[in-house]
Amino acid sequence: ASFGSPIRITARCYPGGKGLINIDREVNMSGPNHDKGIFILQNWLSASFSHLAPLSLNASLVFEQEYNGVEGDSASCAELFALLSALAGLPISQGIAVTGALNQFGEVMPIGGVNEKIEGYFRVCQALGLNGKQGVIIPKRNQRHLLLDAAVIKAVEQGDFHIITIDHVLEGIEYLTGLAAGKQDATGIYTLNSVMGHVQNVLANYRKTLESNQPYQLQKQLNLIN
Repeated sequence: ASFGSPIRITARCYPGGKGLINIDREVNMSGPNHDKGIFILQNWLSASFSHLAPLSLNASLVFEQEYNGVEGDSASCAELFALLSALAGLPISQGIAVTGALNQFGEVMPIGGVNEKIEGYFRVCQALGLNGKQGVIIPKRNQRHLLLDAAVIKAVEQGDFHIITIDHVLEGIEYLTGLAAGKQDATGIYTLNSVMGHVQNVLANYRKTLESNQPYQLQKQLNLIN
């Protein structure tokens, strides 16, 4: 029998030029489908923010305390949300689990085992105590595949548990942060006080930090040569 269980994903960000580091891949604990999902995530991020200047970013993602290996792309939406939250400095609701893959345009793609994943997380929440703030974000394209346990259906009907369906990753980050995702104007600038606007400002500050350190790094290299 198959089952689903929640795993915590964390992200850390700081100025640099290495881009996105998949820690699980670095220690040979991720499979090719998961690695593909990370590359797609990175391409979406670059396409969304590097139109004004190259990204000046070091970021890391990891499945915390997962020692059996990671495979599949169904966590790529969750990984992106963790990364955007870390970049923007915006907390996201910890009662909401996320499953879903994404393509290079940010569209949320269907995944397998959607019922088992929802029911697995529901059982965890039920054991801890339902509080009306828990639920699961899933791809809208998986909605027709739902065939859930009666206890889950009852909890959803009573408002004790929620199933949120999304078509695009920006819908998900809006739900998780309670803040508008933001849109670009004609010059490529995102809406002020939006998730994407906060991320854009942080990336601009990262770039300034690196540029201000370039003279020091150059002098350091010259001293090593001499």
